[in-house]
Amino acid sequence: MSKKKHRGDEMTVELLANLDKLHTTQLGIERIRKNLGLDTSDIVTWCKQKIEKADNIVRQGKNWYLYIGHAMITVNAHSFTIITAHKQGTPPCKA
Repeated sequence: MSKKKHRGDEMTVELLANLDKLHTTQLGIERIRKNLGLDTSDIVTWCKQKIEKADNIVRQGKNWYLYIGHAMITVNAHSFTIITAHKQGTPPCKA
């Protein structure tokens, strides 16, 4: 079941209040950099900055899906792990 969240909603406030806990793995960094074509050395900081400006935040099951301009960032809601990011309209990879 999909739940659309806005900045004032309790779950969204929880995510935004815990941006300092956001992290990812080395594979996550490589996947995000490749999927979005980024040329930045600090993927986590880039994601934090984008999440703060998210156009839409959706909590679905164990993940948050954050839509920011041309990108969608997926964050695990329990561990605050940035799982992946994709250009909008690009389906997630099955790997």
